[in-house]
Amino acid sequence: MRAEDSISPIVPPEEKQYSYLNLGPTHPATHGIFQNVLKMDGEVIVEAESTIGYIHRAFEKLAERRPFYQITPITDRMNYCSAPINNIGWHMTVEKLLGVEIPKRVQYMRVIIMELARITDHLICNAVIGVDTGALTGFVYMFQQREHVYEIYEEICGARLTTNLGRIGGFERDFSPKAWAKIEKFLKEFPEVLKEFEKLLVRNRIFMDRTIGVGGITAERALNYGFTGPNLRAAGVDYDVRVMNPYSSYEDFDFTVPVGTQGDTYDRFMVRQAEMWQSLSIIRQAIDKLPAGPFHADVPDFYLPPKEEVYNNMESLIYHFKIVMGETDVPKGEVYHSVEGGNGELGFYLISDGGRAPFRLHFRRPCFIYYQAYTEMVKGSMLSDAILTMSSMNVIAGELDA
Repeated sequence: MRAEDSISPIVPPEEKQYSYLNLGPTHPATHGIFQNVLKMDGEVIVEAESTIGYIHRAFEKLAERRPFYQITPITDRMNYCSAPINNIGWHMTVEKLLGVEIPKRVQYMRVIIMELARITDHLICNAVIGVDTGALTGFVYMFQQREHVYEIYEEICGARLTTNLGRIGGFERDFSPKAWAKIEKFLKEFPEVLKEFEKLLVRNRIFMDRTIGVGGITAERALNYGFTGPNLRAAGVDYDVRVMNPYSSYEDFDFTVPVGTQGDTYDRFMVRQAEMWQSLSIIRQAIDKLPAGPFHADVPDFYLPPKEEVYNNMESLIYHFKIVMGETDVPKGEVYHSVEGGNGELGFYLISDGGRAPFRLHFRRPCFIYYQAYTEMVKGSMLSDAILTMSSMNVIAGELDA
């Protein structure tokens, strides 16, 4: 046998054999119930095809058959990593339809809750990125901090993950002294922990090698796909709903919008880290400037009267019955309202025909929009990079597949 006979010829592309890999729908590394069929050339992804729908719960249609105030438990279960933002965004949409004037104190209290929720959302995303690069310690450490925020929720409304927090018009009750004390304690202790987390990863050579240049997208492509939130800002576009279309008195607070340059996994991580610092600053400002006043707007059709009045006053008893039974009609109208969710612009498009439930309702879920770019972002990358890219995009299955 001649030596040249043992050398394998170069295989033409049309004759090359590829393998196909199902990444999900139940793989733990996908962090959700969705599937990606990957066409592989060894460890390199040649093509990818995403499939969703495994946990579709028809939230919009469910909401169209419920009274307006009963829709909050549904919005809770979209991005459950920052549920209060979803709830408050929905309440503000209904208030926009009703033309309700919200007290300044309520607006500031909402800002405090929404920024706490943003911190928990970013904590989960960035801690998971650390896990996917082999650093479990930061994940466990940061989840302790998330628990402290959940204890604040628990003190305010009695719930933790899916909170049903707030009401149309404001809050069901004022924050207790214990709740304010827990918030102050978090503001005092969390910055030092956040610094330690950054020391663990930001300049870590392994972490940098695994994230820099991975899963990148240009600003132009991100805009074409409809990106919003940290994923868009990481690509260099400084769009933030809180600044572009202020709501709940965000214009009263001084904060910056962090942006990246490369749109890769490292930039997405760094943008979220910077946003947590900004959220802490906003909460501090809101507490320091908190106005006096009521914790709920004058909307008796959507706010349960105190039990003492229900037991002793016929009008209060009637209002209580009407609210619980969902017998309140709302004006006809068509409104859209959006907030800066934990992972992008979260919008609610509401059409009312004057009834007791929405005639049509659409949730603009940022996950559903930016996940469409995933197949493009992982093409040509290694399989291990596909996991990191998905984690850094912060794809929440409950929001993607609502």
